[in-house]
Amino acid sequence: MKIAVPKERAPGERRVALVPEIVAKFVKGGHVVTVERGAGTSAGYLDAAYESAGATIAPDTRVAYGDADVIVRVAKPSDAELDGIRRGTVLIGFLAPLGDPRSVERYAERGITALSMETVPRTSKAQAMDALSSQANIGGYKAALLAANHLPKFFPMLTTAAGTIQPAKALIIGAGVAGLQAIATCRRLGAVVTAYDTRPVVAEQVKSLGAKFLEIDVGESGEGQGGYAKELSPEALAKQRAGMVKAIGASDVVITTAAIPGKRAPILVTAEAVAAMAPGSVIVDLAAETGGNVEGTKPGEVVTSANGVTIVGLLNLASDLAYDASRLYARNVQALLDYITKDGALALDPDDEIVAGTTITRDGQIVHEPTRAALTGGAA
Repeated sequence: MKIAVPKERAPGERRVALVPEIVAKFVKGGHVVTVERGAGTSAGYLDAAYESAGATIAPDTRVAYGDADVIVRVAKPSDAELDGIRRGTVLIGFLAPLGDPRSVERYAERGITALSMETVPRTSKAQAMDALSSQANIGGYKAALLAANHLPKFFPMLTTAAGTIQPAKALIIGAGVAGLQAIATCRRLGAVVTAYDTRPVVAEQVKSLGAKFLEIDVGESGEGQGGYAKELSPEALAKQRAGMVKAIGASDVVITTAAIPGKRAPILVTAEAVAAMAPGSVIVDLAAETGGNVEGTKPGEVVTSANGVTIVGLLNLASDLAYDASRLYARNVQALLDYITKDGALALDPDDEIVAGTTITRDGQIVHEPTRAALTGGAA
């Protein structure tokens, strides 16, 4: 099997799809790996390391693609980057099928078999392939560090000759993978942490990390399919927003992580809630890439509200820790490729749960039902 790794060209993307450690494993298994020159440089992996691992270094993307059977990427390719990909090639990456369903049409038109890392089923069998979780974990960690950096206070309690400094109060909204890591990191930094989630089932996880679970009765559960949160009704969302104003106003730091697959992020922190916070307080909006959970978030920017609250809407936080983010992502990709490879060749069984859930296009057709529904305006 011939595997190609192109250089990422999306703005701000520093990660690389495969690292030398994983390349060496593929080469040892009898596969041929071609890496575009400089593909790993931004993540801290030099061409020499790939060559030592057994990879061939290609001078550009077109040569890297060549006669590849599989192309592994981080971000979805632009139209220009699709040039040179042969029909029947398997494309693996964060392809944003629900965020940009029109791009999926182009994969189908070109006869590309596209596997999206966002849609890997969240089952125990597919846990090692779950790139969304591996990268969200990094985002939650980075969010806590950004909050500590912008907050004009200490996170931990400090007792000094000049008196005692009280610990910062942090509220984490959304206790998925990113939220749980944000909780753990804020706790390690010494903050007093409270967390909220619409799924009561995560309360024990929150408490196990030493945080308090904020309970707000919205009249329904936010538990969705496959371990994801679902969208609340307008009535429940209104109750949630109202119930959180007091908790948000009492916090020095708020980190929001709530996202609904394929939809705009719900607004959870209203302008009223921002106004209730003290000057100098910080909000880190991890949902900025899909519009943000906070009224006042500007995706890609750090802004200050009228009452002096810093709102951090920076994007792709995992890319800031590109070295380890790439290592984790590469292991996810390896697990997926190992799963769909039999006797050294690709074997995509459409009846397999993981293959079916991950495959977006095949044989010139869009086979991912939620994407087809998004394109036609229907419900999945």
